[in-house]
Amino acid sequence: MTASFASSALVPGGQQALALGFSGSLGNLDSYISAVNRLPMLSHEEEISLAQRLREQNDLAAAQTLVMSHLRLVVSIARGYLGYGLPHADLIQEGNVGLMKAVKRFDPDQGVRLVSYAMHWIKAEIHEYILRNWRMVKLATTKAQRKLFFNLRSHKTSLDTMTPDQVDALATTLNVKPEDVTEMEMRMSGRDIALESPTDDEGEDKFSPIAYLSSDATEPARVLESRQFDKLQSEGLEGALSNLDARSRRIIESRWLANDDGSGATLHELAAEFNVSAERIRQIEASALKKMKASLAEYA
Repeated sequence: MTASFASSALVPGGQQALALGFSGSLGNLDSYISAVNRLPMLSHEEEISLAQRLREQNDLAAAQTLVMSHLRLVVSIARGYLGYGLPHADLIQEGNVGLMKAVKRFDPDQGVRLVSYAMHWIKAEIHEYILRNWRMVKLATTKAQRKLFFNLRSHKTSLDTMTPDQVDALATTLNVKPEDVTEMEMRMSGRDIALESPTDDEGEDKFSPIAYLSSDATEPARVLESRQFDKLQSEGLEGALSNLDARSRRIIESRWLANDDGSGATLHELAAEFNVSAERIRQIEASALKKMKASLAEYA
């Protein structure tokens, strides 16, 4: 958003603008601030009259006058948020949105001046804008985190990490948990890091987070596959073996489960043990594997 856009968003045109105090070009932020500071302020009676016209007759001219007379308030409030590194013009523009919302909802019968009522809406819009744009990853989502975000900077006495006593004192002041203060301090002291390397130069070593954060072990399909495999190795395999006769189980365990590297007994060794031919051992093995496969089907 440009300064010229922020400065012209609420400025009426033609004779109406001149009547409200605008003159000359408003093409930069300094001109805009100078112009809004020259706008006439309203008396309490004028404010009530305009607010009643807006509420009862939907008089947009009255709404415009109420907004214009309080633009200097937005400039003043927005100036207090310059430390967050965001453009002053954008802060003012967001504050102006809050001011218009306040004018729309203002009830003159409550006995409160618009300036007091509008401060809440102006700050709310500026706060939301800062939280959306200060970092790519939103730092504060809960009410307690938002309170910490906008108070932590002003309560810190230096750029050093807060001591435990300082953390406890601030937590007591803001009525939040000490661990929440510590967590927010860590969040605000960090910075955004691109997941992927900003350069396409393959000749340089890349140490972007994507290179070491990616892990197939936590991918949902791999997790389910791993759990299924563990289940097959434990209860599934034991159940399949229990369905075999003693000789068939002995052959399977000797051939496939004796060693982790798969170097089990040979057909001829088992043929000598059971005093049958090697071909007969092969047939018993094939039949046993077929039975086990059927038993393990329910785990597939």
